[in-house]
Amino acid sequence: MGKWRMPDLYRAPFPLYTIKVDPKTGWVITAGGGGASKTGIKNAVHFLGLELVGDQHCATLVHSHDTDTRATMNLAIGGDVIAAGQDGKCSLMRFRQRQTRGKASAKDAGGGSEQGAARRRAGKGGKGSEGAAAARGNVSEMKDNTTQISVDTFGEVQSDFNPQDPLQKCVRFSPDLSLLLTGGTDGHIRVWEYPSLKEKLDFKAHEGEIEDLDISPNNKHLVTVGRDFACSIWCGNQLAMSLCWHEKMPQIAAKSYRYMSCRFGKVEDQKDTLRLYTVQIPHKRDRKPPQCYLSKWDGQNFLPMLTNPCGTEVISTLAVSDSGTFLGLGTVTGSVAIYIAFSLQKLYYVQESHGIVVTDLAFLPDTPKGQSLKGNNEAAMLSVAVDCRCQMHTVRNRRSFPIWLVLFFCGLMVVGAVLLLQHLFPGFI
Repeated sequence: MGKWRMPDLYRAPFPLYTIKVDPKTGWVITAGGGGASKTGIKNAVHFLGLELVGDQHCATLVHSHDTDTRATMNLAIGGDVIAAGQDGKCSLMRFRQRQTRGKASAKDAGGGSEQGAARRRAGKGGKGSEGAAAARGNVSEMKDNTTQISVDTFGEVQSDFNPQDPLQKCVRFSPDLSLLLTGGTDGHIRVWEYPSLKEKLDFKAHEGEIEDLDISPNNKHLVTVGRDFACSIWCGNQLAMSLCWHEKMPQIAAKSYRYMSCRFGKVEDQKDTLRLYTVQIPHKRDRKPPQCYLSKWDGQNFLPMLTNPCGTEVISTLAVSDSGTFLGLGTVTGSVAIYIAFSLQKLYYVQESHGIVVTDLAFLPDTPKGQSLKGNNEAAMLSVAVDCRCQMHTVRNRRSFPIWLVLFFCGLMVVGAVLLLQHLFPGFI
C-alpha cells in the first residue's frame, strides 16, 4: 500500500503507549497519558468494546480508569489482571465486568465531566477532519448498556531502581501465570512469584536499559534485549548464551546495530515447535538510512534460521500473532507492516499510518471471541501511537482452491490437448 492516512478506530484524549486485547472478553485495553507534568493531559487506562459491523470494525469506550499522575507505559494481561508499568513501579489491577440495570451513569462508566469536556473540545473542532474524527467516536461514544467494568489496584512492586529516573520498560506474565517479569532502565531483570509478588530473582542482565524481554512457553528460557548491543538467553539468572545475528554477514560492522525487540512465537500446525524473532536497528542515524533487519531463530537451540531486511524506517515495536503465522512491525515514523513469519516477507504495509512513533501493536487473539471479531480476515492487528490514535489493520483471507480441484482441471487440460492433437494430426494416437 502507498502512503495514506488510515481511518481511526479510536482516538484518546492523551498519548497512547501500550495496547493489549483480553482473549476472553475481546476488550481492547489501551493506556497512556501525559505523566506527572502539569499540562492538563490526563493519565488513564481505557477499556474499549470492539465490534465488527459488516466488514468494518468500530470501537466504543466502555470504561476509563484514572491513574492519577502516572502514565502507563507498558502493560501485560494475566487472566483478569493487568500489570502496568508506571514510572519505576509495576502496578497490579484487577478488572471485572459488572451487570447493572438501566443506563450506565457517567460516573460508573468512568467518563464524568472530563469526557464531556473532551467531547466539547473535539466537537468545536480546529481543523476539519481531525475535529470531526474526534467528535465521531471515540471518547464521546460511551455505551448505554448494562455492561460496566470495575478496576481495583491490589498490589504494587518497585520494578526499577535507577537513581536518576526510574522507569519500567517492559513486563510479561509467564504463560502459566506463575511468574511476573519486569525490566527497566537500571539494566536489571526482576522475576516475581505470582500472585504473591514475592521476589524470586533479581540480576543485572545488561549494561544500560532493558529494551525488551520474553519467556518461553515452558518457562525454561528467558530472552532479554538491552541497549548494550546484546540479546541474551537465560536459564533462571544464569546466562546460557548470547545471540549474534550478523555472524554470517561480514558486511555488518560490529556494534553498528543493536537489538530492539524479541518475541517467542509458535509454528502453525507444529505443536511442540517454537521460534524466536528479533529486530535489529542501526545504532546511529546516518544521512542515508541503512536497513533494519528481522531475524528468525530456532526456539529450542537458538540457531539462526533466517534474516531479512525490513526497510530503512527504524523499527519501534514488534508483535507476533497467537498462531505464529504473522509478525507485526511499527516504526518511529508511524508506519505499520505485517510480515509472514515463515518467510519474513512483507504482506501488508501502510506508510506513516500514524503521525508519529508507533508505540505498541496487538493482534486479535485466536480465541472464539477473537475469531468472531476477525470476520473474513486472515489477520487483524491493532496499533497505537503517541498521536493518541488507535487503528485497525486487516489482511483479507487469501483465496485458495482444494488440491482435488486443481488436479481435476489439470486432467481436463491434458485430455483437451490430446484431443486437439488428434484432430489436427489424424493418426497421432
